[in-house]
Amino acid sequence: MEIRRDFFLKIQSIISTAQAKAIRAVDNERVIMYWQIGKIIFEEEQNGKERADYGRFLIKSISDNFQPQFGSGFSIRQLQRYRQFYRTFPIASALRTQLSWTHYKTIIGFDNQDKREFYLAESNKNSWTARQLERQVNSQLFERLLLSNDVKDVLAVAREEKSLSDAKEIIKDPMVLEFLGLKREAAYYEKDFEAAIITHLKDFLLEIGNGFSFVARQKRIHLDGEEFFIDLVFYNRLLQCFVIVEIKTTKLKHEHIGQLQMYVNYYDRFEKQGFENPTIGILLCADKNDAVVKITLPENNKTIIGSKYQLYLPTEQQLIDEVKKEIDKLDNNDIESPSTN
Repeated sequence: MEIRRDFFLKIQSIISTAQAKAIRAVDNERVIMYWQIGKIIFEEEQNGKERADYGRFLIKSISDNFQPQFGSGFSIRQLQRYRQFYRTFPIASALRTQLSWTHYKTIIGFDNQDKREFYLAESNKNSWTARQLERQVNSQLFERLLLSNDVKDVLAVAREEKSLSDAKEIIKDPMVLEFLGLKREAAYYEKDFEAAIITHLKDFLLEIGNGFSFVARQKRIHLDGEEFFIDLVFYNRLLQCFVIVEIKTTKLKHEHIGQLQMYVNYYDRFEKQGFENPTIGILLCADKNDAVVKITLPENNKTIIGSKYQLYLPTEQQLIDEVKKEIDKLDNNDIESPSTN
């Protein structure tokens, strides 16, 4: 007698679900335990605040008493983290049960409160794993979004207090694509770049922004007997529109914008439904001249975006340099051109 395969799959699903719930429950209990330990340490320190060195003495005493029995979780460094954890989140009800101690250990390391709130909200909203959170922090996601957005807007979108109306609120420039494994010094064809994106599609969807799903690769369209191929097509459920990505492994040129605009127009006229918003086009390029992009496109453009890609994680200095460039642009725009008589 043969038993159907879906019967075993149902059992497997039950086991997997139960295991996942058990892991989350253990993680949650661990988070609460560390928070409570941090609270006790902090309150005891306050009682002995007349002694400047009491805090160090207290933590060392706890470590000496408990580390031999419970291991590295009670090292001096870890106990300091528990205290910092409580001080950062003094109300237990503010803790997110979806987040593990590894999530919190990363988040409490930020001095900037806005940065903490951003990564806390994004981790919770997008169900990031601890590894995904670490990658987003290392790729300076918060700082990159600030290059083209206000802090309040970035936080409002993260907390879902604001509905998305502009693609620039979620699409990063530059995009960091170190996960593709392509060497930045090497020459490669656009088809190789595209193939690498498809291979690492999950990571690319995480990098390109919230709410994206993959639709097509090398989408063929016919225009009066001619064939054209769109590199990548996505759909964004938050913006409710198609998103076309054209890849250029060279510096962006104005004719690239014209090509992308044609594809955007095609989708708007033949693919988009009445309830959907206008199609967005992203030119993913090795380099770009922002002035060329600005002059080539209409002043009220909101559908064509040029985004430079990097094949390596940016350093803090690189982000500082980018912020300075953006500030300089704003300053230059504020300078009135001399009038001519």
